[in-house]
Amino acid sequence: MLVAGLGVTGRAVVAALSGRAASVVTVDARAQDADVVGADATDAAVAERLVAAADLVVASPGWPPSAALLTAARTAGVPVWSEVELAWRLRAGAPWLAVTGTNGKTTTVRMLASILTAAGLRTAAVGNVGTPVLAAAQDTDLDVLAVELSSFQLHHTVSMEVEAGAVLNVAADHLDWHGSPEAYAAAKGRVYRGARVACVYNVADPRTEQLVRDADVAEGALAVGFTLGAPGPGQVGVVEGVLVDRAFHAPADARDRLRTAAELGTLDDLAHLGPDGAPPHVVADALAAAALARAHGVEARAVRDGLRAFRPDAHRAAVVRHLDGVAYVDDSKATNAHAAAAALAACPPGTAVWIAGGLAKGASFDDLVASRADRLRAAVVIGTDPAPWTDALARHAPEIPVVVVDPGDTGTVMYRAVGAAREVAVPGDTVLLAPAGASMDQFSSYAERGDAFAAAVQDLA
Repeated sequence: MLVAGLGVTGRAVVAALSGRAASVVTVDARAQDADVVGADATDAAVAERLVAAADLVVASPGWPPSAALLTAARTAGVPVWSEVELAWRLRAGAPWLAVTGTNGKTTTVRMLASILTAAGLRTAAVGNVGTPVLAAAQDTDLDVLAVELSSFQLHHTVSMEVEAGAVLNVAADHLDWHGSPEAYAAAKGRVYRGARVACVYNVADPRTEQLVRDADVAEGALAVGFTLGAPGPGQVGVVEGVLVDRAFHAPADARDRLRTAAELGTLDDLAHLGPDGAPPHVVADALAAAALARAHGVEARAVRDGLRAFRPDAHRAAVVRHLDGVAYVDDSKATNAHAAAAALAACPPGTAVWIAGGLAKGASFDDLVASRADRLRAAVVIGTDPAPWTDALARHAPEIPVVVVDPGDTGTVMYRAVGAAREVAVPGDTVLLAPAGASMDQFSSYAERGDAFAAAVQDLA
């Protein structure tokens, strides 16, 4: 067996296979303890030699399908699995509730774990959220797993059949890895394959519903939509500030099923998740988590209690400080246009001082700026190449003041950005770090970028 990549995922695979009757060869371009070091993903000769001696390749998410090793494996007819696929085949029996989507995955999975815990179940939030699925899948002490899955992980997952799966949204992302928007969406749709109880989709994103229609699911599995509006039959949604379930509230043959619903909680139960209550995209995440939990049989009361107890991770719409009537919000995890649009949508019109910029990864921000220009008071652009953001702002929001932070001194870039934002903000505004780009041009990670923002905000006089 070949294990491609010795990051967190690859090491979890090696640990899971130790003691089993498997001969494992590890390949990594940087890890000095790999069996084959420096075997670059583009080295076709090395790839062919390694594959010739293998009957299985387990690929880490960082290895794109175009990598020479994986191309050689497909050519030779050698199966390529993700760590998730291996975890599914080695699982001890706990059912999986799985979440994917372009944005909102981690928040939804952690909300789901909080709800399951409130129901008295032994659970863990695993997968792309940080803890490898493989270790949790073999833990016989767990009742159910809340699993976050990226499109990278799903691409090489072929036999997984979750109890219930959700696709939160689909927006253009990681196209350099997948090759096309269609391939990216298809990878997301794999979460529905073989679903036994429910496929949860976003009513506001028809692409997610189409993925349900295209999926080969178990007989009797339900299609359950979540919506910020009043839910129709078979959906969860919001009615006058109340989170409502019209999918799992009554047996399928109940005579009054179409005229009744179950109350899962209220928007007040989510009020702690934003400076002015939970923003719409967070409410949507809560509804998706609730639907998955209800698919597992969790009572409505546990949904309410779990949402009340939930606290978001750092750098996800986290309120750092209120100063002079201005809220400073760290949403450094908003690394693409779709996530930044959701963050800006939470601000009232004309009140956002938007700190944006970073690595564009070939993305365009025209649609983002055009759709959210009404939210902006001003924009502060960071990053070594501000042009993708400044050009979009010039085209679609020419009346909005824009400050470009000189990238020359990387160490002080966030202090200067926060200072510039404070200069233009007025009481009632939100200074919002929602960059819509990756961080690696000036920071080691989105977390370091968010920490730098928080430090700069805390140092304001």
